[in-house]
Amino acid sequence: MESISVFEIIKVGIGPSSSHTMGPWNAASAFIRIIKRERSIEDVKEVFLEFFGSLAKTGIGHGTDIAGMLGLNGEDYKTINTTKIDEKIDYIKSTQTINLGGEKVIPFIYGHHLILNMKKSLDFHPNGMIFRAVFEDGTELVQDFYSVGGGFIASQEKNSIEKQCVRTIYPCHKASDIAKYCEKLGLKKISDLIFINEESWRTQEETREEALYIWQQIKECIYKGVNKEGILPGGLNVSRRAAGINRKLLGDKIYKNKDEWFQQVVDAEENFTNINKWIACFALAVNEENASFGRIITAPTNGASGVIPAVLMYSQAFTDSISDDDIVRFLLVAGEIGTLFKKNATISAAMGGCQAEIGVSSAMAAAGLTEILGGSVGQVLMAAEIAMEHHLGLTCDPIRGLVQIPCIERNTMGAMKAITAANIALESDPAKAKVTLDEVIQTMWETALSMSDRFKETSEGGLAIAVNVPEC
Repeated sequence: MESISVFEIIKVGIGPSSSHTMGPWNAASAFIRIIKRERSIEDVKEVFLEFFGSLAKTGIGHGTDIAGMLGLNGEDYKTINTTKIDEKIDYIKSTQTINLGGEKVIPFIYGHHLILNMKKSLDFHPNGMIFRAVFEDGTELVQDFYSVGGGFIASQEKNSIEKQCVRTIYPCHKASDIAKYCEKLGLKKISDLIFINEESWRTQEETREEALYIWQQIKECIYKGVNKEGILPGGLNVSRRAAGINRKLLGDKIYKNKDEWFQQVVDAEENFTNINKWIACFALAVNEENASFGRIITAPTNGASGVIPAVLMYSQAFTDSISDDDIVRFLLVAGEIGTLFKKNATISAAMGGCQAEIGVSSAMAAAGLTEILGGSVGQVLMAAEIAMEHHLGLTCDPIRGLVQIPCIERNTMGAMKAITAANIALESDPAKAKVTLDEVIQTMWETALSMSDRFKETSEGGLAIAVNVPEC
């Protein structure tokens, strides 16, 4: 089995959805590379893109069509000026052209060259799409892609696209592997094992730098979220709430940048109610940014991107684990737990419902927090198990296909459960646990397979149907 770096699970992304935005964007970019490898961009006359299944049914609300067009246009979601996205899409639609790969302008008519096929699903995966390039000589190049969660893409021929297969020195494909190698090597912390394995991709110093870069991006995202008010896009008229909570908690305190703001949070009055509100505020801030095409940290998905930032920010503001080393170890352990779900179950809501997103992120956060609060190897794994155990069966039923209701609030719940799971694990003896992390991952996968497709990011069941929201 292929090893996965923690930074493939926790990484810079763009809202509103890793599977429905980042995945299609990555697929479009991959298709451009395939064209260049097989022929040439200059030889292309037209390009067609058709989305199927869940990608089509919730595509408008998730920005799937936008992602596909921007990817074909040669844009990179890691660097694009997010304030210019609407302008770029308006230009493509109004001129009925696209600058393929940023190299050649060709005709592109929305609804003809890009189609959302809501009546058909591809067999391989619910998040399917087909790209077709027509060349000047009349020949065609066709490629299927599937967005399998967390921004990862695959085809029927390859389980992963254009990735170098890596096998770490101590491959950890199950939680039992982590426990086995920690015992074998005499390691008291899981993060020490992950540091060793991550050297298959980069040096330990580079690993530290990447983790601290992600921490800075997390703070930047939360800071943006707590300083923006107004209505989220999409037509549901959902109001941003993080800014109002932030303002009430800080009162008349003044800050000029994210570091000054963070210090004000640290210095704020600490009691259970206030800390509880801060955790909710952190999660809301990230997911409100995510819902508005903001740049966020995918962990392990965009729909669940507020959980780990909220718990990590909580640890830095309200516990004694406040060093750079703690931040690095938190993220390494959280990311490693995410890889276990990716390998043995799913991190795609279209495959497993919201248990695959909020549930996984909560398990990741619980493990990371337990690690830096002094938990043993067994307690860290136990915390992840507890967090997921209480998300089993959670459906994905976004109202009108938008990553807003109930998605944004679910991140606050996932963060709270992660902290509770960590606290329970720290006071428990893992040897007496009745359920292992590997068993709960298997149960989560079996639950996913049994769940009706109506509750897997199709907006055809649950709240998406029960709540009647009139079109604006």
